Amino acid sequence: MAQVCCDSASAAVVGPGAEARARARAERRRRAGEAGRWKHAPAAAAAAEAGTAEAATRKRRVEGGELLVARKHGAASVAGRRREMEDAVSVREAFAAGAAGRCDFYGVFDGHGCSHVAEACRDRMHELLAEELAAGEQREPAAWTAAMERCFARMDAEVASAGGRAATAASASCRCDAHKCDHVGSTAVVAVVEERRVVVAHCGDSRAVLCRGGDGVALSSDHKPDRPDEQERIEAAGGRVIFWEGARVLGVLAMSRAIGDGYLKPYVCSVPEVTVAELADGDECLILASDGLWDVVSNEAACEVARACLRRGREKWCAEAAALLTKLALARRSADNVSVVVVDLRRKNRLLSRNGGSTSTVG
Repeated sequence: MAQVCCDSASAAVVGPGAEARARARAERRRRAGEAGRWKHAPAAAAAAEAGTAEAATRKRRVEGGELLVARKHGAASVAGRRREMEDAVSVREAFAAGAAGRCDFYGVFDGHGCSHVAEACRDRMHELLAEELAAGEQREPAAWTAAMERCFARMDAEVASAGGRAATAASASCRCDAHKCDHVGSTAVVAVVEERRVVVAHCGDSRAVLCRGGDGVALSSDHKPDRPDEQERIEAAGGRVIFWEGARVLGVLAMSRAIGDGYLKPYVCSVPEVTVAELADGDECLILASDGLWDVVSNEAACEVARACLRRGREKWCAEAAALLTKLALARRSADNVSVVVVDLRRKNRLLSRNGGSTSTVG
């Protein structure tokens, strides 16, 4: 019978054939090790040689997920502590080109109630705006305001059609009940970047911040129900602002403007506020983000994080800044989805991109 020898570190079984079996196992391991070292060495070398290409492939695959990396912009989006992801991000380079020059489109959409309105905005907003821009030749501030207002109105109408479900592939996976789709909506903050200026339009509490000379310049003002002019507009339309865990329209929605939310119209409207900012040499980047970031990170702190990434001198610093901002929001216990887009506005980058291929004005 085999004897069992135990100590504090191990237990081994010894017996008449145990030593022979141990030698046989050691020999098999030695041979397997040699085979793996010599036979598979070329394959391992080939895998190592292809490492860079594989890494690039992974980065490209991530573009449809949580992190987007490009030369002049970066985007990151995380569900955070929410069970569902209701944010959507849109990045469309050269979405509308013409006599007025190249335009790049960036957008962040923070859905509530379900994700299908935010996803519809991601898929359609840039197309609607391109159509509106094509209809007019001039791109002056007043023309930009009119184009943005028509674009947002058309987007809102598309969302309202068919019971609130937009006619996109996103609606096929919608999880909300058909009779409650008019209870779904989304904020929208979009930016069109030209060579010498940036145009921002927004409705809701997603925000755009311009990093200029180390300062955080807000290019949008959150549409909150207790903002004096918004509260006056709501009450003039016959609605009320009720404080229930914060100011809410009819005690329900914590923002006063949004795409969708048909059951709260006309108190919640989709009319955007538009800002046209002339770009200066000291402008570094533009940050678009949902309130999951802005609830816990100030404009100045966000710009300081972006500038810290810029000072590191890496080519993909925009993507690093976007990812770092989402991590900062989560570290500060943000309870919402967090989506961030960072756009490089340095003049050298704008020139390279060009060669390669109520209205307010900020001067």
